[in-house]
Amino acid sequence: MLRFILSFFGAVFSTITLGIGVLALSIGAIFWVYGRDLPSHESLAQYQPPTISRIYSGEGQMIDEFAKERRLFTPSSEVPDLVKQAFISAEDKNFYSHAGYDARGILAAAVEAVQSRGRNVRGASTITQQVMKNFLLSGDRQAERKIKEIILATRLEDSLSKEKILELYLNEIFLGQNSYGVTAAAQTYFNKTLGELAPHEAATLASMPKAPSDYHPVRERERLMQRRNYVLREMKENGYISDAVYEVEVAEPLRSVQNGDFDGFRNALPPRDYFTDEVRRQLSEDFGEGEFFTGGFTIRATIDEEMQTEAALAMRKGLEKFDRSRQVWRGTDVTLPAEVLQDEEQWRAALSEADVARDILTMEGAWLPAVVLGLSENELTLGIESVSGTGTVPRSDIKWMKGDFSDNFAVGDVIYAMAIRDGDTLQHWSVRQVPEVQGGFVAMDVNSGRVLAMQGGFSYQHSVFNRATQAQRQPGSSFKPFVYAAALDSGYSPATIVIDAPIEIDTPQGLWRPKNSSNKFYGPTPLRTGIEMSRNLMTIRLAQEVGMPVVAGYAERFGVYDNMGTFLANSLGAEETTLYKMVAAYAMFANGGERVEPTLVDRIQDRFGKTIYRHDDRDCVDCSWAELDPGRAPRIVTNREQVMDPITAYQLTSMMKGVVDRGTASSVIDLPVPTAGKTGTTNDSRDAWFVGFTSNIVAGCYIGYDQPRPMGRGAYGGTLCGPVFQQFMTKAVEKFGGGPFEVPPGGHFIKIDRYTGGRLPDEANGAYVVAEYFRDGEEPIFGLAFDGGFGMGSDLPLIEEVSESGRQVTTSSGGTAVLGPKATFGDVSSGGLY
Repeated sequence: MLRFILSFFGAVFSTITLGIGVLALSIGAIFWVYGRDLPSHESLAQYQPPTISRIYSGEGQMIDEFAKERRLFTPSSEVPDLVKQAFISAEDKNFYSHAGYDARGILAAAVEAVQSRGRNVRGASTITQQVMKNFLLSGDRQAERKIKEIILATRLEDSLSKEKILELYLNEIFLGQNSYGVTAAAQTYFNKTLGELAPHEAATLASMPKAPSDYHPVRERERLMQRRNYVLREMKENGYISDAVYEVEVAEPLRSVQNGDFDGFRNALPPRDYFTDEVRRQLSEDFGEGEFFTGGFTIRATIDEEMQTEAALAMRKGLEKFDRSRQVWRGTDVTLPAEVLQDEEQWRAALSEADVARDILTMEGAWLPAVVLGLSENELTLGIESVSGTGTVPRSDIKWMKGDFSDNFAVGDVIYAMAIRDGDTLQHWSVRQVPEVQGGFVAMDVNSGRVLAMQGGFSYQHSVFNRATQAQRQPGSSFKPFVYAAALDSGYSPATIVIDAPIEIDTPQGLWRPKNSSNKFYGPTPLRTGIEMSRNLMTIRLAQEVGMPVVAGYAERFGVYDNMGTFLANSLGAEETTLYKMVAAYAMFANGGERVEPTLVDRIQDRFGKTIYRHDDRDCVDCSWAELDPGRAPRIVTNREQVMDPITAYQLTSMMKGVVDRGTASSVIDLPVPTAGKTGTTNDSRDAWFVGFTSNIVAGCYIGYDQPRPMGRGAYGGTLCGPVFQQFMTKAVEKFGGGPFEVPPGGHFIKIDRYTGGRLPDEANGAYVVAEYFRDGEEPIFGLAFDGGFGMGSDLPLIEEVSESGRQVTTSSGGTAVLGPKATFGDVSSGGLY
């Protein structure tokens, strides 16, 4: 009997042992099969999560941010214990004791699934398993993925510390509202830092990983409240908060940004504008779009926020003034359906969804979206976004447009409205429209190329196309300074005489007869007067004398073009370029001819704070000294290229100062410091330009229709862009100052008759007298006139086919240059810009 009993229990023991062995082998086999070819968990040790790239102004204020996943990476050491405890209580209370997986949790989940016949399948994943799932595996609930999770989780526990694993989890996890990681989520839901969170707020965030969309603070308020209170209870049971704290926190209402309890963090950011979007565009080209949106760059921009605001105000005023002079109402082409207009709640909801700009601020006030609720012969009734009640527009407000209310408006039209006030008292509302004409504006430091302001159109939200950097337009006469620069460097002087007389050139397209904007001819005229009065015929003759290849070389050297065509019409600005390039080129005139590389960014730091780009690469010789002598500033050495002779740059600046003092811009530009510049207007007034500068700041404006067409009579660079430049530079001079343009060494002044180019005695004075700067050792020849090889006078042919070869001359710097031959019919395109 005893033998039988021993035999029986021996068999049972053997069976159990064999079963355990088989089970162990089976489990081992399963883990071996699924453990092959798994992703490398070791890569997590070097993991760098996608994080936000942020842009800061020159004053250090954050002005924009860009990200595919809105994440602010925070090391585990900087995450408060309260936040860690909330997530551990909600997701994995045994996190600090298990080896990567929780066997009891897995068993309990399996039993519950069996008992419910698959209806209740809850997760039993540890935080470590969730890390592996988020980083390396799919999110499905298949058993195969669970096995892989456990395998990788155990491997990860052997490779990384618990704090490092928790760091990865808290920074990677999605918490709804495009927020990834706890730091971004705290900002999104509460506009707080992690250290400012109360226990009930930390518990709210810890409720989100389960399913953020199922716990929305507005749509699923009650459900989120229950989950939050569950997390608080778990925190109490785990000993993280006391019973007293629990009682206080569980009684707190559910507050969030989404419920209107806190201001959203985005409210502190200005609306996105052309400047920051251009930073995005340029850095995406330099670093790659993926790296820019995920690299966590800290970007210190060159923008001056005060000047940026002024640029927008000035540009909008100029564009709206021109638009109103056309007397045409176009509206927004957005209409609300009639059925919502009878109920205020409905039309307000519909108006809030209307696709119209909400970033328009002018000198008179902000433009608000509005809907026409009623109209009569003398009054328009509006419902206005964010304004209670209704507003009225009197008949007198639309006297600038053709037609009456009934001719231009209909009930349901969405328009813009601006409040007209007398002090703090609202008088009435005024209707406004985004101009059809558009334009761009750029201002930068003449010495560093730092862009201080950039406005690429009337409204960024209305049109994101940046006309300052992306619009290719004909610069017209604003290009002429490059022709004159080539001439001055080739031995000509401001007193050189050039013939202002008719020209006809035979081309395959027919006779080209360029003309001056006045339709008059002025005979022999000094170069200075030619640029001051923007004489086209003088410019063409001068370009022919110097040679278009030489002129093209100058334009390319200054960065206006990459490969300029040597057509004679291009001397009048017929070839397209951008305002951004033109302003940068003018900066080199202003700073004495030194190379300027325009930039919107001063410095870029990576996610670790390492500087990976700095624009200013000049050498500060004395900056390492602990002390400097009183009154002595550090010496900064620059090795910038000299793209133009300094004397040539000063001569040209002096001539362009004449444009402002008595030339084509004299009626609109009046600043308290010396100012130089050049107007530009193309054929039929399709493009209007003005680019000008003081000793410190260069700025340029362009105005025209996006689909080029004539802007009509009176649309000139001086009349359209001049006032924009004047308004902006008035503020810029107040802030940055200005002074006389620096006279370079190596020259002397000679008084000249600015009408005839003749030399005058040193004691001469009067409106006709101008002191021109000449190089030392260079005795100018007075009275010699150049005609560019074109016939002149009634007894000479006006049509001349060109076959002469080039000739060699000595330049101002002592080198040689070949002046191009007279243009052949194949070299000339139609022009006539002024």
